Amino acid sequence: MAFTSTSSPSSRWLDVCITALAPAIWGSTYIVTTELLPPGRPFTAALLRALPAGLLLVLWARRWPVPGGWGRMALLAALNIGVFQALLFVAAYRLPGGLAAVVGAIGPLVVMGLGWAVDQRRPPVVALGAGVLAVAGMALLLLAPGTVWDAWGVAAALAGTVCMAMGTFLSRRWQSGLPVLAFTGWQLLLGGLMLAPVAWWADPPLPALTATQAAGYVYLCLAGALVAYVLWFRGIERLPTVAVASLGLLSPLTAVVLGWALLGQSMRGVSLLGMATVLGCVLAVQWAMAQRSAGR
Repeated sequence: MAFTSTSSPSSRWLDVCITALAPAIWGSTYIVTTELLPPGRPFTAALLRALPAGLLLVLWARRWPVPGGWGRMALLAALNIGVFQALLFVAAYRLPGGLAAVVGAIGPLVVMGLGWAVDQRRPPVVALGAGVLAVAGMALLLLAPGTVWDAWGVAAALAGTVCMAMGTFLSRRWQSGLPVLAFTGWQLLLGGLMLAPVAWWADPPLPALTATQAAGYVYLCLAGALVAYVLWFRGIERLPTVAVASLGLLSPLTAVVLGWALLGQSMRGVSLLGMATVLGCVLAVQWAMAQRSAGR
């Protein structure tokens, strides 16, 4: 994957907006999963989202990883797709959705820590402060009084967040030489193959699908995986990894807005304050990283 930098402020902000579509689409998968898919088959949903999308992209791109690059590609596939998805669904089953999202909000901080530890690049103070404040904002938005903390669920959510952060960091660091379609396709394909035995072992067989359920799986595959991951990895090749990681905070925000708009779920005043805080933090991180890229 050829890594490039954005040449002007206007084109950089366009890349930010395009990349932000990926977590927005992922936010919509929550409502699709709960309202359209057959219940009790989380790993099957992850498998049917990743594997067909990866196969389509690989067949379309017709590019192979460079010799000696299969190990790195497999590790990226595990971090970004296979292991991450498995841990995500373990957390979803054991934790309230709000608590899982709050734990996931530390992702940008993990990416900042990796950049500091590995590349000796200290994060801008504004970005670091915004990353910490975003966790508090997510808690205001999503945590309810009396939330139960399940230790294994929290551990799975934390491990999944670290996996995704490491995958984002290493995707930028390991320049594969593949175009973004092939780079995305191979990760989805390999990650889907990793999920296949888990789905076979953990989930019951699929029943005969209704048209609505089939449409839900098609949406998860084409929009939730193929389009969203292409946009995500496109963003990773064009933007600082910290900026991309912070955009992931838009996923639970999208889920909350869709739940309010389509399912009639209520939003309290403190929830609106939390949403505004998270949005402000995302913008602050984008501004701070843009200033660093400009050398200011």
